[in-house]
Amino acid sequence: MAMFPPLTPIHPPTREFVFTEADFERVRNLIHRTAGIALNPSKKDMVYGRLVKRVRELGQADFATYLAHLESPSGRSELEAFTNAMTTNLTYFFREEHHFPILAEHYRQRAAAGADVFRVWCAAASTGEEPYSIAMTLLDAQAGMGRAPRIQILATDLDTQVLLQAREAVYPLAALDKLPTGHASRYFETLPDGKQVRVKPALRQIVSFRRLNLIDPHSGWGISERMDAVFCRNVMIYFDRQTQLEVLAKFPPVLREDGVLFVGHSENFYQANPRLKLRGKTVYEVVTPGQAAPVISQRRI
Repeated sequence: MAMFPPLTPIHPPTREFVFTEADFERVRNLIHRTAGIALNPSKKDMVYGRLVKRVRELGQADFATYLAHLESPSGRSELEAFTNAMTTNLTYFFREEHHFPILAEHYRQRAAAGADVFRVWCAAASTGEEPYSIAMTLLDAQAGMGRAPRIQILATDLDTQVLLQAREAVYPLAALDKLPTGHASRYFETLPDGKQVRVKPALRQIVSFRRLNLIDPHSGWGISERMDAVFCRNVMIYFDRQTQLEVLAKFPPVLREDGVLFVGHSENFYQANPRLKLRGKTVYEVVTPGQAAPVISQRRI
């Protein structure tokens, strides 16, 4: 009879720092309270991986000590680093490309109506690919117009680290692979190393960046000018339904009466707000309640 050695029990890898279920719940509550993010209970390992560097760099004994520091008056500056570590930033140029021809047509309609300025708010700027895609789209639409509205783009994000990258506007050469034909040479300059590019000044100067928290209790987020369009894509998917509805309700007052809201491909807000009417795939237009909004053409640019 063949003899086999006894099986060696498999133990989960030993963690550098103790991270209990109670610690995880504190993280879940804190990130929901400060950023609106609803963390799934299955994300404990992900949270550990994202925060362990902060625990180590601050010389904390364990997660409980780190969280106690984070929730104390002396830990307010660390809260920004905590939030940066917990946010997800997946983006690329012209992501969800079906939105951009609609934006261009909206700009043309404003131009035909004699508008002096066209304002767009990108509410999840991340590392800048989305606001610069918006800028390229509008400059393309503006080309050849005799009198065209000035373009102003406000780009905001909760994560201060990605905003630094967005302002720098430097990207690996491979990031341009999805650009429409001719856009790489028109809007980017190659850096001396030959491996990176930077957005040209003409594009950078129409985009301004600042930090903004979408769940800020201030009703209008400190935005004084009405927007012609708002991009808030692939952000609210991380909120619970109540937070989604609260944030969604703040967009109509920020937009012009027939302004357009673009959301992410997994975000469905059909009939979620009486002032937002669905006008295309993940595109909503602000209307007076009960009013039928005109359809925006999806003519290609």
